[in-house]
Amino acid sequence: MNQELVKMQKDLRILKWYAATVTTIFVIAGLYAFNSSSIPHFQEISAERINIVEKDGKLRMVISNKSRSPEVLAYGKGFTPPIPGGERPGMIFYNDEGTENGGLVFRGGKDSTGAYTATGHFSFDQYNQNQVLYLKYTDENGSQNTGLHIDDWQTSPDFRDWRSKYKKAQLLPEGKEKDALLKRLMQPKDGQIAYAQRVFVGKDNDKTAMVTLADRLGKPRLQLKVDSNGIAKLVFLDQQGNITYSLPK
Repeated sequence: MNQELVKMQKDLRILKWYAATVTTIFVIAGLYAFNSSSIPHFQEISAERINIVEKDGKLRMVISNKSRSPEVLAYGKGFTPPIPGGERPGMIFYNDEGTENGGLVFRGGKDSTGAYTATGHFSFDQYNQNQVLYLKYTDENGSQNTGLHIDDWQTSPDFRDWRSKYKKAQLLPEGKEKDALLKRLMQPKDGQIAYAQRVFVGKDNDKTAMVTLADRLGKPRLQLKVDSNGIAKLVFLDQQGNITYSLPK
């Protein structure tokens, strides 16, 4: 009886040692597997929206379909009045303060009549303002405009504040007061407007390849053109759009 008890105790010690050894091996293997595959790998993934965030949760980029695209944000909050989401499939970028500062959006398709529209837009915004550098393609059933745009934006007030005032002014009754307020918002200083397109490099609806340089009021002052027939021109214009000099004459 004593010999059997001693044998059982010996077998129990061996079993405990075996269990401890196997457990240790599994723990080490599990830790190694976790560390070696801490970044998941997917061959394919489907998602309606992906938010890229900082460690503190601050939004830096959104990739989304049309219906889940975000509203326009400044400092992490929506505009007043809001610019709602649900219309911009693509990618939206945000700066360090949670304010939208550019993106890549696109859409296109036919309506019930067979007419089509297509757009592609890749932009970067001025700090606390709207876009100042962008590539844009628009096609309204064959009416196309494609090119690189460089714009001027005022530095103050912030775009969201300026837009809020402009939207309120648009709701005023028609008359001199409304016209004067809208003009003051659009042209806060003599010789300077709230925003103006300064450079365009691209192609217009007439198939003319061009480079257009404009003044601070957005008035084209110099154009280099090659039209659809291959005829080249260099044109200088005054502020009223009149040609003052051209080559060839």
